[in-house]
Amino acid sequence: MDQTTQVKVLCIEDEHFIGELYQRALSKAGYDIKVIVDGLEGFKEAQTNQYDIILLDLMIPNMTGMEILSKLRGPEQQPPLKAKIIITTNLEQKEETRQDIERQADGYLIKAEVTPKQLIDVLKTLN
Repeated sequence: MDQTTQVKVLCIEDEHFIGELYQRALSKAGYDIKVIVDGLEGFKEAQTNQYDIILLDLMIPNMTGMEILSKLRGPEQQPPLKAKIIITTNLEQKEETRQDIERQADGYLIKAEVTPKQLIDVLKTLN
């Protein structure tokens, strides 16, 4: 796959094991992936608008995934973000909270229920 067609993924994830797992699996599948463990840093990186997909954990330090999602999808985000945002979490959300998240995001995955191969299958459907 040449560089011009490589899908760029930003993974904002503070659990090192999961970040490394995603990094290895997605790199092997041909994705260009960058993992950031800090919410504020991840938000700044997302604002560069150079990613096709953002994997966003909800529980991350310094800025929650919900705050990042709201800001990236809000009207003050200019230009509008081109990336698809997939929420990755192990938290059980109340139904109304989950629906609110799903309205703003392009996908919602429970990390414990998704293998790296399944994650790649989900990402392929976004292209």
